[in-house]
Order: sequence, then C-alpha cells, then structure tokens
Amino acid sequence: MKNKIVTAIAVLTLGASLAIAAPHDGKFGGKRGRHGMMGERLAEKLNLTDAQKEQIRAIKQETREQNAAFFQSLRQTRQDLRAAREANDTAKLDALKGTLESQHAQMKQIRDAEQQRVLRVLTPEQRTQCEQLKAQRAERHGKHGQRQ
Repeated sequence: MKNKIVTAIAVLTLGASLAIAAPHDGKFGGKRGRHGMMGERLAEKLNLTDAQKEQIRAIKQETREQNAAFFQSLRQTRQDLRAAREANDTAKLDALKGTLESQHAQMKQIRDAEQQRVLRVLTPEQRTQCEQLKAQRAERHGKHGQRQ
C-alpha cells in the first residue's frame, strides 16, 4: 500500500512539472497570462474595434522593443537583489535599493507614456469609460491593501 502511495505522489509530481514546463502556444503562464486576459476583457468592455486593438498592440510592441535594454537591466537588478537577499548580503541589498527605486521611477514613466499613446487611440467615450474602470480598479486595490 505504501508503495502505491509513493508511486502516485511521484506520478503527480512528474505530471505537474511537465505541465508547467510544457509549451503554452506562445503564451506565458502566471501573471503574464492573466494580464493578457485582462487586456482582452478591457478591450471587450471598451468595445474596441479591430483597428483600435491592432493600434494598441503595435504601441505595446513598440514600447517593448524601444525599452528592451532597460527591461533586461531591471530583470538583472531583481536577480541581483534576490541573490543578495538569499546570501544575506545587507551591503549589496542597500546598494541595490537605490538602483531599483530609480528603475521603478523610470518604469512608471515608460508606462505613463505608453498609456497616453493608447488613450489617444480611444474615442472620447471610451477614454471616459477607461478612466472609470481605472478608478474602480484603484479603489479595489486600495481596499485590498488596507486588509493586509
């Protein structure tokens, strides 16, 4: 009986690891996958035309391409921060915090610029609705943050 349980656990573990490692038709799992769905839901809520969807995709792609080096630098800083935390290297952690704060500020500028370009693609009614949805999301996140 004990052998059957161990075998079942091994099979489940192997199956789960294969499912995670398997290709996902060009889509990412985790947060990236959910953000993709959010974009689709938002497009549906705003009733975007196919032309608008394509313009927004192009804006997002252009942003990624123009800032690829920055995004790689941000990933590297996060990896360095994680390694310093695991090594309990407080001096390196302190040194990296300033870099990370600077990169977060730059990331906010990139996002804001992208958002402004996307808003110009929307009709006035869609912009209004988008701002309302954004305010509702901020309110939900504010309430969520207060619970923690």
